[in-house]
Amino acid sequence: MTLRKWNYLFWTTLLIGTVVGMITGVLVKLTVKDFDFLGISVGWYEWIFMLFGAGMIAVLSEMGFFAYLTVRYVAMSLFRGKLLYWDILQVGIIIVALFDIVYLRYTGAADNGQGWVQYIALPVLILLVAAAVTYWKVKQTNRSARIPTLFFMCVVTIMEAIPAFNLNEAGYTIIMVVPLLACNAWQIMLLHKLLPGKNNPDLAPKA
Repeated sequence: MTLRKWNYLFWTTLLIGTVVGMITGVLVKLTVKDFDFLGISVGWYEWIFMLFGAGMIAVLSEMGFFAYLTVRYVAMSLFRGKLLYWDILQVGIIIVALFDIVYLRYTGAADNGQGWVQYIALPVLILLVAAAVTYWKVKQTNRSARIPTLFFMCVVTIMEAIPAFNLNEAGYTIIMVVPLLACNAWQIMLLHKLLPGKNNPDLAPKA
């Protein structure tokens, strides 16, 4: 990847994450009663911190993206000639990650007497967005991109959003997960355009 391409990826992802994060923050403020970002309720201070937080979420997404590319490169080397095993492992990790954000969040709030059904909404949302992004990724590249894209959109997004999950508050979870999904979708859809190549079938756009 050239410096020019990296700059384009970095700044566009930062812009998308910041804009989506701010829009999400405004919607949460309007819909969640008595919600104060980071406990700050003093006028424009809260919006400044929300803007900074949205930008940091975008940067976190970019860090997660490059970490994923590194892990994928290592895995492709380790499973050379046996990529089916790597695909099976990815599917297994996807299932575990989606299950964990239901089970762990439910057990963390069990003392509040809340049912487990409400905790299904988040993994379903992540899975639906991931499936949509995967569909368009495969349309633009080929079928070998299906599992890697689904893995990235599900597992990496969940790992990046762990700080919000630990707070176990709907407002913070929405504010973090929505821009992460937007940034991750943008980066994975842009990847095959920035790094086309025959050596990696996931990055090769259709002729």
